[in-house]
Amino acid sequence: MHHLSIDLETFSSVPIAKAGAQKYISSPDFAILLFGYSLDGAPVQVIDIATGEHLPPWLVQALTSPDYIKHAYNAPFEWGCLSKFLGWLPPEQWRCTMFHGLYCGYTAGLDATGKALGLAEDKRKLNTGKALIRYFCTPCAPSKANGGRTRNLPQHDPAKWQLFKEYNAQDMVTEMEIERRLSAFPVPDWVQRQWEIDLIINARGVAVDMDFVQGALYLGDTVRKSLMQEATALSKLDNPNSVGQLTRWLEEEMGEELGDLRKDTVARLLNKDGNSPHVRRMLEIRQELGKTSTKKYDAIEAAVCPDGRVRGLLQFYGANRTGRWAGRLVQVQNLPRTYTEPLALARELVRDRKLDALKAIYGSVPDTLSQLIRTAFVAPEGHVLIDADFSAIEARVISWLAGEQWRLEVFRTHGKIYEASASQMFGVPIELIKKGNPEYSLRQKGKVAELALGYQGSTGALINMGALDMGIPEEDLPDIVTRWREANKRIRDLWYSMDNAAVQVITEGGSVGLNGLLLSREFDYNQGVDCFTILLPSGRKLYYVSPSIGQNEWGRPSIAYMGMDQKTKRWKQIETYGGKLVENVVQAIARDALAGAIDRLEAAGLPVVFHIHDEVVVDIKPWADDDTMLATVCEIMRQPIPWAPDLPLNADGWVGKFFRKD
Repeated sequence: MHHLSIDLETFSSVPIAKAGAQKYISSPDFAILLFGYSLDGAPVQVIDIATGEHLPPWLVQALTSPDYIKHAYNAPFEWGCLSKFLGWLPPEQWRCTMFHGLYCGYTAGLDATGKALGLAEDKRKLNTGKALIRYFCTPCAPSKANGGRTRNLPQHDPAKWQLFKEYNAQDMVTEMEIERRLSAFPVPDWVQRQWEIDLIINARGVAVDMDFVQGALYLGDTVRKSLMQEATALSKLDNPNSVGQLTRWLEEEMGEELGDLRKDTVARLLNKDGNSPHVRRMLEIRQELGKTSTKKYDAIEAAVCPDGRVRGLLQFYGANRTGRWAGRLVQVQNLPRTYTEPLALARELVRDRKLDALKAIYGSVPDTLSQLIRTAFVAPEGHVLIDADFSAIEARVISWLAGEQWRLEVFRTHGKIYEASASQMFGVPIELIKKGNPEYSLRQKGKVAELALGYQGSTGALINMGALDMGIPEEDLPDIVTRWREANKRIRDLWYSMDNAAVQVITEGGSVGLNGLLLSREFDYNQGVDCFTILLPSGRKLYYVSPSIGQNEWGRPSIAYMGMDQKTKRWKQIETYGGKLVENVVQAIARDALAGAIDRLEAAGLPVVFHIHDEVVVDIKPWADDDTMLATVCEIMRQPIPWAPDLPLNADGWVGKFFRKD
């Protein structure tokens, strides 16, 4: 078996960051400029396709031959580029170095990963790359100085072109060095197979209703212009959407100082008595303008391919602490919930751009458009969408992992975990916690406790989960925390056992078994790579790079590792603790359950077009009635998992023509 490392430099007039790789590649002016390669670790060769060089016949053959494993950093891109010219390339012949880095706890960026691994300067990515890519890989603005051209070619700056070829070759060196450094921590074959299925799903894409999207964009723009005109007339401000200008205007009109104009602040001011009619209307307009964002619709319009489908919505292993997928482009994992009814009529009014009718029937047009974003994803003509999601998957997994038997019994029977939790916490028979009874008010406390406290959260977690908004007094929160922890002693013990085991392993080395997990300290002395790992029941590992033990603010041992800070996007030391590690493990196990379900659905001829945490969406021609099709998909989702046969799973969903959230 040969190993062929590849790195391409390309041109397209489509902006890849907004539109995604598949639309970028589908552009008529898409072209491969440079083809860098290395066979079996030999010195890098760069084929200058832009100036007329051709791939040698053996290389063309190797791209489709099963005797050559193709390696690339962000391999779906190279795979997509070459598929455009060579036809469908078998995904099982490809390996992604970026994914390998993510699997091992590193970040996605080539330069950042190289630095995190401590690569020597001669093995690192050249910092001139961004400027060269802007010059040769994207359109340029026509000017008098450049002769009115819209694209820079090699002959326009031969020195830069030579540097670009060197940059391509250096990228190859960096990619191969990263792969070599990570070779002691291989990706399991079955996880590699999941990457291949993900490649197929992202290439398949999902259909979108562009008439509906265009209607939503038109209505959103119309409403926004109308609100801005009204606000300008009321306030006489140059830009009434400016936080600074509007804050000053409101302070003068109301005679009080305002710290900000956040959503909750505006809502509070609207509920305040004594505001003049024009102040109240300005606050209402501010509230409406906050809902008029059409960014999701803009994202769909930017990413839709010529055949009416959006591709590349998910990043495999995008959340590298758990291995979950991350949303890309439209961010399907962060779509507003749908409460609007009837949905079909609302969609029809948007498609027909009937603003007055939409406003008369549904009220706030911006809010309605926000709720309808999900419905832009549709089944093509003659197809249906089948949606199925796991029920309370994280609550089930943590109960199974901790061995909390009363909870497992709930999930094996009626499944009413909020009522059952309240029953356990307050010593009230579950039969009494039903609508119409005074005990039903306890369900709310059980619900917020279930949502907030499973990972060592306390009163702050309850507040963040909306406990105060539910009407629960703040003085009741400590009691809720105590009662939930007493009712879930095994889960509580799991947090502290996890913390102690992690500290022991990081401090002393070796391995510690815990509830079906294996915590270890792993070294590759040759490459200087040091990790704390958690082996999951599935056989997959979670990696924490360069672990260490410090001291937290309470004087107790504090677990730390190197990772990407989600706020600053910098590689830095991150602190963690037992409850957070339990959260990582639970979400990772839930992810593996979903990945297994996707594998089974694909094998059964039920093509998945996208998925969201614990939910899958299948696009298929109907073969039976809705109930039968849904039951088939849900049954596949519920099948016992070989590595967790006693984990009680359940799934439910719907069949329809457009995506929604029940």
